[in-house]
Amino acid sequence: MMPLTMAGIGEKNTIRRVGGRPDVRSHLEDLGFVTGGIVTLISIIGGNVIVGVKESRVALSRELAQKIMI
Repeated sequence: MMPLTMAGIGEKNTIRRVGGRPDVRSHLEDLGFVTGGIVTLISIIGGNVIVGVKESRVALSRELAQKIMI
């Protein structure tokens, strides 16, 4: 298991765990980051990441992306 920020660009990965405080976890789950879901790292810009999840593109800060384990 590793954080989403360590994934290769363009790789499809399965989310294994979403960490953080309950409110942070809830926010990420509302965005579509749920255990068992598929996520693709699209790009890294200035430390922040753009990911594809559930047919959408979502921009996340590095801190939030590190709470998503693949």
